Amino acid sequence: MNINDIDTVSYDEEALSLKIIDQTLLPGEIKILDLTCAKEIWDAIYRLQVRGAPAIGVAAAIGLYVVCRREAQKPDSKITDSESFAEFMDETGKYLNSSRPTAVNLSWAIKRMCKKCREAAGSEEVSELIEIMKKEALAIRDEDIAMCRAIGENALTLIKPGDGILTHCNAGKLCAVRYGTATAPMYLAHEKGWDLHIYCDETRPLLQGARLTAYELSEAGMEVTLQ
Repeated sequence: MNINDIDTVSYDEEALSLKIIDQTLLPGEIKILDLTCAKEIWDAIYRLQVRGAPAIGVAAAIGLYVVCRREAQKPDSKITDSESFAEFMDETGKYLNSSRPTAVNLSWAIKRMCKKCREAAGSEEVSELIEIMKKEALAIRDEDIAMCRAIGENALTLIKPGDGILTHCNAGKLCAVRYGTATAPMYLAHEKGWDLHIYCDETRPLLQGARLTAYELSEAGMEVTLQ
């Protein structure tokens, strides 16, 4: 299994789960976690199993949707109408946000989801509200992919074949859904067949330069030197 063939964060409709790559096990093991309850998602963010601002935001959006939809579908659910659905989403959002209060994308994604839910709650049935929230969560995911690719396309104008590029910590696909932020132009250049040489700074204490950036770029087939 190649790490670059898997989205860092994804939604599984069949299992009704949030799927993430467990980054604490890399590079020794690629393990996909299926998360379905608020405690599992809280733990994954807190323990850095999912990390990086963009990836955390997408995980929060999809995770919030999954938890609320699962609760709404329980036979004994306390969700009885769209208003109680919105209240449950607010409560769950506050809980998930406490996993890492300094993560800007975490609070941003949760606020966006809860705002959208509140706006629609008064005029929609629970089943319709669930679909609205699913679309919003997946829109957050798709926007992240598009933004990262746009970063790559714009930054690609600043480099040329044969260049050496220095990157620090991990701003790669593992911090987003695909492409990454700072590494996005490297991935796009590699798609074009450019022979770049990437120099990855090491970082402490989690060794994200070696465990994550050098690993994911080398797995993509790029020439990488760990500094």
